Amino acid sequence: MNICVFLSAADLDERYTRPAREFAQLLGKAGHTLVWGGSDVGLMKVVADGVHGAGGRLLGVSVEFLANTTRPGADEMVIAADLAERKKLLLEKADAVVIMVGGTGTLDEATEILELKKHGRTEKPVVLLNTAGFYDGLKTQFRRMEDEGFLPRPLSELVFFAEEPAAALAYLEAHLSGR
Repeated sequence: MNICVFLSAADLDERYTRPAREFAQLLGKAGHTLVWGGSDVGLMKVVADGVHGAGGRLLGVSVEFLANTTRPGADEMVIAADLAERKKLLLEKADAVVIMVGGTGTLDEATEILELKKHGRTEKPVVLLNTAGFYDGLKTQFRRMEDEGFLPRPLSELVFFAEEPAAALAYLEAHLSGR
């Protein structure tokens, strides 16, 4: 299965890199393909290293202005013209999405897939990996959106919140095994 991971390219401390590495190793050991932003720096490198080291495939989708940071030796690397095309390609190539810790780019990618799901334009499973409580505030906001009628579908149909890497992968495998 091709699993797209939205995450930061920043160098982060162990409370974020440990769970990311753990998820990556689980992904690779299970024989899945990582679909990611293609970068060979920061947390993106940690995840790519973990997947590759555990036997998984790497399918990167970068963008022209970041092409100098792409990972050499990826199984496949696509260079998009701009960020909009990159998001489109990432989602097209993925069977499922995992949202890890990140900044505005990660949040942009996350809201894009959730908006597509909200409108029934995709049914790909989405997991938000809430490492070290990073997304507690966002989780609260999403629940408020649901409670106050801003979401036309139940939040549980849009995203699964996982606190640990193993739970994230188990959810994805359970939801994709019958396809």
